[in-house]
Amino acid sequence: MTESKVRALLKTQPEQGERALFDEYYNYVYIIIYQKLRDIGSREDIEECVIDCFAEILMHINPDYDGSLKAYIGTVAKHKAINVSKQLQAKAKKQIFLEEEDFNKISSDENIEVLTEQSEQTKILMQCISELGEPDASIIIQKFFYHHNAIEISKIVKLNPVAVRMRCSRALKRLKTMLLKKNIFL
Repeated sequence: MTESKVRALLKTQPEQGERALFDEYYNYVYIIIYQKLRDIGSREDIEECVIDCFAEILMHINPDYDGSLKAYIGTVAKHKAINVSKQLQAKAKKQIFLEEEDFNKISSDENIEVLTEQSEQTKILMQCISELGEPDASIIIQKFFYHHNAIEISKIVKLNPVAVRMRCSRALKRLKTMLLKKNIFL
């Protein structure tokens, strides 16, 4: 569609003229804005800028203006892109600088290395307990994690208390051997 047809539509049928202007010049405006914002803005920033540009054009366009419509639209797009670029650059420059005393406030007394090592050892321990099979794994967990005695455990695993004690003793020996093979000393 030619520039003169878009102008004619803007005068006679404003809604169709605005749609024609958008359709005809969208790619042109997008390219102008994209070239300015591609290195600092996201795709959403670029698209938002394009829409804002058309909103400004449609609010201020004068269909009786004799100058080049393409030049006017290009100028508005360029200025809008420059303004958004400045805003994005200012936003990117804002950084949080912490003083040394601020780091002391957020530091922790916990030793991350020790906690990580303990966590890894716990994972290996639980894996080894699980490898003991049932009912030995349940007996070990009930005894050492829940602090149940042989009578309480016997009700859970459906064995007599003497058998629970005997299985616990044997399971502990097997568990110790498994952990020594993985270089874990308890």
